[in-house]
Amino acid sequence: MVFKNYYKILDLETSRVSIDEIKQAYRQAAKKYHPDLNDGDRLAEERIKDINEAYKVLSVPSSKRKYDRVWNSKFSKGKKAFSGREQKGVFLNMFLGNMDNTEQKADNKKNPVKGENVETEINVSLYDAFYGLEKQISLRTVEGKAKTFTVSIPKGIRDGEKIRLIGQGKPGQNGGKNGDLFIKINIENDHKFKLEGYDIYTDLFLTPWEAALGTRATVESIDDETRVYIPQGIQSGEKIRIPNKGYQDGKGSRGDLVAEVKVMVPKQLTKDEKEAFKKLSEISMFNPRQDKK
Repeated sequence: MVFKNYYKILDLETSRVSIDEIKQAYRQAAKKYHPDLNDGDRLAEERIKDINEAYKVLSVPSSKRKYDRVWNSKFSKGKKAFSGREQKGVFLNMFLGNMDNTEQKADNKKNPVKGENVETEINVSLYDAFYGLEKQISLRTVEGKAKTFTVSIPKGIRDGEKIRLIGQGKPGQNGGKNGDLFIKINIENDHKFKLEGYDIYTDLFLTPWEAALGTRATVESIDDETRVYIPQGIQSGEKIRIPNKGYQDGKGSRGDLVAEVKVMVPKQLTKDEKEAFKKLSEISMFNPRQDKK
């Protein structure tokens, strides 16, 4: 593409202008060639594109310096940049707001570049996340060597939260700092407890007579156990919420423990149990199929 004289496009006679002067020149040029004032004029349409392009580069101090540096090194031959004469027909592999590849490489040799961050993830049990622990993980470096890290997982970490190890990412260049290592924590549920937000869910198994008559049952939480009242006639699938027995919420409190009732029927009955159930079937008027009609 043609390397354009952005200063001349904005009607500026020299590169030694302030950002405010560039902004003022842009406003005047944009107003002069605005499409609403030049309806159907294709030349004006192309002109406004060049004006926007020039402003995008020159209005940012860092890209302006790069642009001036490239122009001076390629075209000015020791003279002041942008005397008002425009260089035409010069083709460069150029970007908008960045220098060409040769200039970029030269700049990278001078400026420190921070290394890239590295991300990985590990699984921890709900118990370990609740109580906190130190965990060792091994990762492959860019050279292919194994490196072991000790990760301190804080008590009550959230599912999906990331731990940052400063300086453990990819190496920097030209004296730049190393990148960081980010470790995403995935909390795994187990057979007894399931985490949902700050609440912990568990199952509460009851016998048919406990569900029918009501009782007091012991429910195990992640750090202790508690006694709860079971009202008579409770059904499978109903939930009993026990406050402040769930997961840490990061504010000094805890979520709830939610116990889901599951009424269990014995698979094998003694002789007396069979007689009792038979007697119950003879005297009971309860019919769940009929009640749901």
